[in-house]
Amino acid sequence: MAKKYRVGIIGHTGRGDYGHAVDAACRKVEAVEIVAVADANETGRAAAQKRNGAKTAYADYRDMLAKEKLEIVAICPRWIDQHHDMLIAAAEAGCHIYMEKPFCRTLKECDAVVKALDMRHLKLGIAHISQYSPVLATVLKVIADGTIGDLLEIRGRGKEDARGGGEDLWVLGSHVFGMMRSIAGGSATSCYATVTHEGKPVAKAHLREGPEGIGLLAGDHVQASYSFAKGVTGYFASRKGMAGKPTRFAVQVFGSKGVIELESGYLVKADLLRDSSWSPGRTGSKWEKITSDGIGKPESRTDGSYEGGHVAAITDLIEAIEKGRETKCSATDCTAIIEMIAAVFESHRVSKPVELPLKSRVNPLSLLT
Repeated sequence: MAKKYRVGIIGHTGRGDYGHAVDAACRKVEAVEIVAVADANETGRAAAQKRNGAKTAYADYRDMLAKEKLEIVAICPRWIDQHHDMLIAAAEAGCHIYMEKPFCRTLKECDAVVKALDMRHLKLGIAHISQYSPVLATVLKVIADGTIGDLLEIRGRGKEDARGGGEDLWVLGSHVFGMMRSIAGGSATSCYATVTHEGKPVAKAHLREGPEGIGLLAGDHVQASYSFAKGVTGYFASRKGMAGKPTRFAVQVFGSKGVIELESGYLVKADLLRDSSWSPGRTGSKWEKITSDGIGKPESRTDGSYEGGHVAAITDLIEAIEKGRETKCSATDCTAIIEMIAAVFESHRVSKPVELPLKSRVNPLSLLT
């Protein structure tokens, strides 16, 4: 009989709940047995216990971690201000972790979690589901095969709805940066960015507490450029109220021989343009679909939901545990993603490009004068 991993679910009804149904995805993984849930909200706790079939429910996740001898903990709440404490507690209990994104509020918190996991040889997976996408895997192969020539630029935008600017950078930009790092083949080495509010450079007077526990936040318009290895440049921008229909929330990859556009998500839309001018209107070139099966081939997979992405990520975590390898989006990768977010505000603060890794590990907005 295949091993069953004892899993505990941490939710917090009213403060991030269970994320994008992380607990539901755990139920879909054959190697998982949900033995306990924790939720400070009594009504939410009872509902979660019933929904997940857990034998035991706790008001305090620390009690669950102390008593249940868990092997994996699912940290489900979206609200990021809880993540550091939950992550450290899970690591100290000797548990591997699957969690909702974003990772942590500051690089200082990220560093502490990475250290706590590494010293205990624990693995972490996160709901940056694009990182587990079979379509992304095909895109990376198409790029490696030289189909679009030498890689030149990677461009991404957020959803640019009411969250446009700083909040979009945190919530949706984190997905974009994960894909950008995968495509560029590693971490950014520098960042230059500007952040404005109603057309004026963000200053201390513009600071506010962000939603969902983000911490200090500012800006309704973000523009950032990143340097990667081999001369590749990455761009990210988000401006409040400028959403496209359909959305521009995607990554565009520009090479010397063509372009690839890849949406964020698990089993998502991707297209290839074999055109060195990048302008089908001038050349008459046509976009070709890219699926998990290849260029111009029908998609054979049917696990395209957000839940399907969670299942793939949790399965990857279990394989990483059993094979002693890193997950496709490890705690170190998560830290690099948060670093790209922090670098935007740090570059704006000092009014010049900043090198990555950043020397300062606090929220750069807290240093504005």
